[in-house]
Amino acid sequence: MPLTAQFAPLYEITADWLIVPVFEEEGFSGPLAALDQRLGGALSRLWQAGDVTSKPIELTPLLDVRGAAVPRVMIVGLGKRAALERSILTDAATAAARCVTDRPRRRVAFALPSPTERLGWEELALAAGVGLMQGSQGPGVRKTEPVRFVPDDLCLIAPPGADADAVQRGARRADIEGRAVALARELVNMPPSDLYPETFAALALEMAGAVGIACTVLDETQLESEKFGSLLGVARGSERPPRLVLLHWQGAEKPTRLGYVGKGVTFDSGGLSLKANDQMLDMKCDMAGAAAVLASILAIAELRLPVDVLGILALVENMPSGKALKLGDVLKARNGVTIEVLNTDAEGRLILADALAYAVDLRATHLVDLATLTGACMVALGEQVAGLMGNNETWNQQVQSAAQRAGERVWPLPMWPIYNDLIKSEVADIKNVSGKRYGGAIVGAKFLERFVGTTPWVHLDIAGPAWAEHASPIRDAGGTGCMVRTLVELAAAK
Repeated sequence: MPLTAQFAPLYEITADWLIVPVFEEEGFSGPLAALDQRLGGALSRLWQAGDVTSKPIELTPLLDVRGAAVPRVMIVGLGKRAALERSILTDAATAAARCVTDRPRRRVAFALPSPTERLGWEELALAAGVGLMQGSQGPGVRKTEPVRFVPDDLCLIAPPGADADAVQRGARRADIEGRAVALARELVNMPPSDLYPETFAALALEMAGAVGIACTVLDETQLESEKFGSLLGVARGSERPPRLVLLHWQGAEKPTRLGYVGKGVTFDSGGLSLKANDQMLDMKCDMAGAAAVLASILAIAELRLPVDVLGILALVENMPSGKALKLGDVLKARNGVTIEVLNTDAEGRLILADALAYAVDLRATHLVDLATLTGACMVALGEQVAGLMGNNETWNQQVQSAAQRAGERVWPLPMWPIYNDLIKSEVADIKNVSGKRYGGAIVGAKFLERFVGTTPWVHLDIAGPAWAEHASPIRDAGGTGCMVRTLVELAAAK
């Protein structure tokens, strides 16, 4: 499914579907007027009749059209031009692509809107291209009959007078980012019997080698020698041994070294603090943070971005057994901090503790960890917004700005010192849960803060947006691939 760009009038485009985005206040004017004229005024008649209002992601299909090279046109609303952001255009392209790929199509084309004050040709191509690719790929990796059919060709259409170099740059990056998001989605959707620490690590090693990323895999013996006591404590309940994957892309010699750290619990039963059945149904997604880190670094390398970035995937299963962590056990993390375990279902922070300390030891100058860490963050922010917490306001704002540019939603939560008391332990340096109902997302972040020292660090709690329980016009049920675009955007800005 290559993503390409073409520069031509819309009525000349040959495709099975032509997707045409429209602004509320503009209708079918400007570049769309020529297409409307070739279609005998069909578009303007729909507009005048009120059958097209162009509200965001409103879809209106036209079948068996005459007068243009395409047999079908899909109109998708963008809302008001002044409010257009990358997220709106991405969602519009996703919704339209999901609609038109319900059966096999050879070619689907998307007409880029004209630039706005916020978005130039490159940003328009990037936003639309990512959405087009995301919407063309269904989630059913094990279905005998696909729910959607990936077209042979996806094409972004710009008028002949557009900045061709900018459109091509945006299309190329969209092609790479779109494949990265699809990879993260596929990994999250894979059955846990197929994706476990060893197979995840082997896949990462193979894919990293293909694009020139240095990759090292630490097994349980090496993890023990490297003093990953907290991670190994979680892993000991499973028959599947843990792995830690270290990825290093050095596109340039720079004083800044980014460190991306992903929680990779390939299945989370809760351990001896066993989850109920309905809480465990989607726990194959507890490695979405690690999936996002792997996918984003592959994209960064394919884009040849001039950055120095580490990726660390902390991979375990959290299972109950006679060897599993017990309540009251005390673990010693890599940096020497002792941890009293009072809930084995708060395991993500235990494996991230060692992984973050390892990143600091590897001289990462700026850290971002991604984790499906707490249901409490979903209570606070809902299912489509990630919580952002950190120890450095400047770095917090840079990460939040990258997410906003990428069209992903994050929101800051406070990290005031008053929360430190919630993780104080009577028998160890800290405990892994507070024992109270309140502020659970912040408690998790305050715990992780103990393992980064003074290194600027952001924790993204992606428990909500990493997994969609139900399909919607702009997303499929299952893994979403969230934060891949944010991590690439953050690296591109460095």
